[in-house]
Amino acid sequence: MAPEAVEVRRGWRILGLTVRTVLLLVLLFGVLVTVLSLTPLTATRAELRAAGAVDRLSLIEYDEQAGAIHRIRWAQGPLIWCEIGPETLLAGPAAYTRADLRGDLGRSQVRMTELDDSDEWKFIPFWAREVPTSVGGVWVVGAWLLTFLIMLGSTPRLGNRWAWLWIFTVGQAGAMLFLLLEPRPLWFEAGRRPAPRERLGGVRGFLLAIGVGLLSTGLALGAGTLLNLVGG
Repeated sequence: MAPEAVEVRRGWRILGLTVRTVLLLVLLFGVLVTVLSLTPLTATRAELRAAGAVDRLSLIEYDEQAGAIHRIRWAQGPLIWCEIGPETLLAGPAAYTRADLRGDLGRSQVRMTELDDSDEWKFIPFWAREVPTSVGGVWVVGAWLLTFLIMLGSTPRLGNRWAWLWIFTVGQAGAMLFLLLEPRPLWFEAGRRPAPRERLGGVRGFLLAIGVGLLSTGLALGAGTLLNLVGG
């Protein structure tokens, strides 16, 4: 019976590692899409027309005020994001309208959507909500929610549930950190156990979450800017 029990435990461990790895990869993909979308390449109407002519657009969003479009953001696949700002769109003698935008898109059948600044799903971190549905946003939000439920249903090693709640929400990067570190680091081999340590409580977890949130936001935006510069 002992070898069979060991095999069952090994099977559950492999399953757990697989689930953690898949969830982590989905969340990291969501972070990458968000930071690239928030640091788009500056583009021109000619570049928009060229992308529309070959039907390379997967998403296009615009900011309209009083019938005039002030900003256009589009994606060519999940990782290439471009933007035309008001300094270009408002420079002409006439307002740039939705009809002008549709004309620039040419034969592209991509759906135009207005930029949404609403704060629905406030509980979910900003970066996960920013991933558009057309480039995998539902999968990213689903992976975050599943990780959150796993945290609530487990006994975390590094902090109690209140600490992890703050790191998940205020800290922004909590879901990724949880998948990497709980109940033991993802890179630990079978049989290796981390040294016991005092768990963080809710107060210390909240203070840590503020620092993690500021650090992760700064690193993500810096990385997004760098990646877009390299890609451009």
